[in-house]
Amino acid sequence: MSRIGRKPVPLPKGVTAQIDGHKITVKGPKGEISRTLHEDMLLTLEDGTVVVKRPSDEAQHKALHGLTRTLIANMVEGVTAGFAKSLEIQGVGYKAEPKPFGVQLVVGFSHPVPYHAPQGIKITVTNNVLVKIEGIDKELVGQVAAELRNVRPPEPYKGKGIRYAGEQVRRKAGKTAQAAK
Repeated sequence: MSRIGRKPVPLPKGVTAQIDGHKITVKGPKGEISRTLHEDMLLTLEDGTVVVKRPSDEAQHKALHGLTRTLIANMVEGVTAGFAKSLEIQGVGYKAEPKPFGVQLVVGFSHPVPYHAPQGIKITVTNNVLVKIEGIDKELVGQVAAELRNVRPPEPYKGKGIRYAGEQVRRKAGKTAQAAK
């Protein structure tokens, strides 16, 4: 059996789960999130926990077992604590400006780059160079962080660009001058 899949997902105080066929809805203090899961997985509510069961020991069912349990655990964690990712902007004149629609990035292009935040995502900017993305959906928070980073990924020669907080960028040596002949 999947070691992760067989663990029940506990529901903390103030969190409720509702199962409707293959759709699960989790409500908590931070909000509500719902997701449709694979039709082969069997979901049940048993005394304050969500239990995931699989129909057989096929390789695909074993993989789906752990995945389904982890997705549900992330939903529960999202509505209780939420998720956050931080980005750093490095480069002369590079900055981020908070806007009502999301954030506007000035990262060395001839024009500012607007980014419209999806529903349920909160973007905050500190000191024009630290961008924090918060939300209850772990997948969506990670996707927004990846999209913002892809506007100007860090380049290896000077290290300029948008990077995750704490990310190490491998630096390369530039060209060396050739000896005069």
